[in-house]
Amino acid sequence: MPLTVDRKKSLIEQFKTHEGDTGSPEVQIALLTERVNGLTEHFKTHAKDHHSRRGLLMLIGKRRGLLEYLKNKDTGRYRTVIDKLGIRR
Repeated sequence: MPLTVDRKKSLIEQFKTHEGDTGSPEVQIALLTERVNGLTEHFKTHAKDHHSRRGLLMLIGKRRGLLEYLKNKDTGRYRTVIDKLGIRR
């Protein structure tokens, strides 16, 4: 299930670093996390949907790369993002 426009806008508002920001690593990580969570719910009822599982793994890899970039660039921003999203427990 794709993200609704309202949910996407609220995520962008919550994680933006400046006005008009839609592409910072924080925003991209938040959007990817929302999609990953949606797909995780999908797999609870559709366990044999292997084609979507591949997409999920690709999203996780993309998110992992962005998190690694942010961790190397600014550790404070990295910690803030993972605390807000509740990942890397």
